[in-house]
Order: sequence, then structure tokens, then C-alpha cells
Amino acid sequence: MPPERRHRVIRDPLWNTIRLDPTAVRIVDTQAFQRLRYIRQLGFAHLVYPGATHTRFDHAIGVYHLAVTAIQRLKERSRASDDIWKAAQLLPYAALLHDIGHYAFSHALEELDSDFLPGDHESVSARFFESPELSDALATIGSDAAHRIHALIRGNSENPLRGLVAGSLDLDKMEYLRRDARFCGVPYGEVDVGRLLDGIMILTDPQTGYMEVGVHEKAVAALESLLFAKYQMFRNVYWHHGVRAATTLYKRIVYEAVRDGIIESDELIGMTDEELIYKTAHRAQETDSPVANRISTRWIPFLRNRKLPKRSLEVTAAELGDLVLEDWVVSDTPMKRKVEDQLAAEVGLEPGELVIDFPAKKSMFQLDLLIERRTGEVQRLGTGGLPGLIDLPRLAQELYTTTRVLRVFTFEYRPLSRDHVLEAITSSG
Repeated sequence: MPPERRHRVIRDPLWNTIRLDPTAVRIVDTQAFQRLRYIRQLGFAHLVYPGATHTRFDHAIGVYHLAVTAIQRLKERSRASDDIWKAAQLLPYAALLHDIGHYAFSHALEELDSDFLPGDHESVSARFFESPELSDALATIGSDAAHRIHALIRGNSENPLRGLVAGSLDLDKMEYLRRDARFCGVPYGEVDVGRLLDGIMILTDPQTGYMEVGVHEKAVAALESLLFAKYQMFRNVYWHHGVRAATTLYKRIVYEAVRDGIIESDELIGMTDEELIYKTAHRAQETDSPVANRISTRWIPFLRNRKLPKRSLEVTAAELGDLVLEDWVVSDTPMKRKVEDQLAAEVGLEPGELVIDFPAKKSMFQLDLLIERRTGEVQRLGTGGLPGLIDLPRLAQELYTTTRVLRVFTFEYRPLSRDHVLEAITSSG
């Protein structure tokens, strides 16, 4: 059989046997996709959970597998038009390519100020779609395939099945929660994926008349399992204090390296984890500046040897009560850096060696999808839930508050005044 017509079988620890079709094989064999083998799925979580060395490569192939499975089950149960099934042909490849633009160590750098980066990983993926190699891999499925797949990833597509790639029910969430829990060795990410896939339907929005992906009422309990698994994984893994300590150190290294001209912002696109750390360290050693010296002699050795910043202050979101934090506290802006360095100087630390961390993810419990009731009525499920059917969203704000913790990390331990720090970062009005 000619190479371009060959399928490929992959053995996966989560989904067992995954079969790639010839187009998927061509995509996987591109340099852009192979790069994902060297981007850790969970950034620095392996410094806390040693098993968490799985990659974006593994995850992307898993999402592809779920997309193929979901479409097969939809075809078995749904009487949709040929146009919908034609549109469905692109879904597995959008699932495969949804993370193609990720920066080194996954999501960490996207927490930096938006003016600092070339864009989030979804917008940056456009550069990879424009590459001749990936264009050639997609050429057999249509001259505009790259454009339509990118629109699906960005959430800008009119494809009725777009919700499987970007939405409340996207397959990405089902895959990463299961995979992350497995490799971290924790029991928190269990999602009833089989039940969810059995419950997926193509429904018509009663308000607009447009078709989109939704679920049958019988799958609602499985949907709740997904939401609660996400809450538990954020609380226990993604926002674990050790993971956040390493992430803040890494962000400060890259931020200062770009600001000092050691690394250009555009160079962040396309680097693997180890490439970025090695190149930053090498260039810092050859640069004569205080920042370069701190990066090469202290910060990168700290990161490589797991000498992580210490928790010098920790306040839960619930403990903050009615205090209103300044908007800049949740992002990495110049104003935040200024306040951090002022506090660092007060306790005898170098600039950049005190970091305020208060992670945010407002879409943690995002819900916006159609549900077909047992009566046949189609209703839209929003953030308020549907009384008597799914009530977990009503707890969303309380759960989100429980998950969030304001921490101040110092590269060497320093006792900090809680009141003094809060005064510096809370709004006067």
C-alpha cells in the first residue's frame, strides 16, 4: 500500500488502541505536530506529581480518538443531513490540531500580560497552519481545510458540530481530565466519558433554529461528573501550591528575559520546553546585565534543581471577604511587577524575587449547551442550571472561591505582614 494511504495504530494507556486514518498520519508526521512530544501537558506539575510527564502529543491523539468515536455514535443515532456529515469530516483533524500552537510548558505563559505575547495558543496556531508542511498534509481534504479547521479551533466556525472542539461539551476537557488524573496518580479526574458520548445529540436550538451539539437528559449526571472533576483537579493539581510556585518562577524568568532582550517575544512560538530553558540560560550567560546574571546563576538553577519559591503568605479567596483586589493582581502586568519589586526590596530581596499569585479561570464552570428532556423538549442549559435537572452550576461561585488562593512566593523565605501586603494590592474604592 502506498505510504499516503496507510493507517497507523497507536497503543495508548488511556484509550487502548487508537487508529489514525491516512490524513491523521500525515498531520502527525509533520514537524509542527512532532514538536508536541516535547511540550509537557501540565507544565511543571511533574515537580509535584512525578508521573505527570505526559505531553500535548499524547493528549492531542486522545482527543482525535474521542472525536472519531463521538461522530460514529452520532451517525448511529442521528438522522442528520448529508451536509452535517460532510462537515463532520473535519472534526477529528480539528481535535488533533487543537493544541498545535502551544507555548513551552503549555498554558503558563498565557498568564502573562496580553501585550507581552504574540497571542494565545489558539491564535498563534495560525502560523503553523500557514506552514507548507501542514498545508500539504491537509491538502487532500480540501483547499480551504486549514482555514476551516482553524476556525473550529478558534470557536469561530458555523459548523453544527463545533461544540465538540470548542464549547461546554468539548472533547478536550473529557480527555485531559482523565489523562491528567491518570498520570498524576490522583482519583479526582474521573469522568464518565462513555456515558457522555452515548448522550451526545445533534439538536435544534428552539430560539434560533440552528443545529448544534447537545446532550440527552440521561447524560446529565455524567456532565456533572465532568464539572466536579474539573473543580477537584484545579484545587488539587493545577493550582497546587508547588505547581504554582514553579509556574511563577518560570513566568518571571521568561518575562525578564524578554524585557531584557535576552529572548525575543516572537521566538517563544515554536520552542519546546527544554529548548526555551536551554536557550534562555545560554544567552543569559553571554549577556552582561543584572537580570541576565540572576536568570543564569539563580533562577534557572533553582527551577532545574526544584528549589522552588517559598510560600511566605497564603490567603484563601474566602478569607479575603469583602476586600476588592486591584484588577492587575490576577495578571502579570508592569503594575504588578512594580508592586512586587517594592515589596521585595522591603524584605531584602532582589527585584523579581517576590511574586504575587492569584490564579483565575472564570470559565471553570462554563455551561452553554442544549439538553433534550425525556419529554422531547429541547432547553438551553446556562450557568444557572436547570432546577431539578442539574444544580451543580448553582454552586459554581462557591466552588470557584474555594479553589482560589492568594499566595505570595519569595525566592528565599521571608515573613510577610498579611495586612501590609493586602493594603498594597486592594482597591481603595
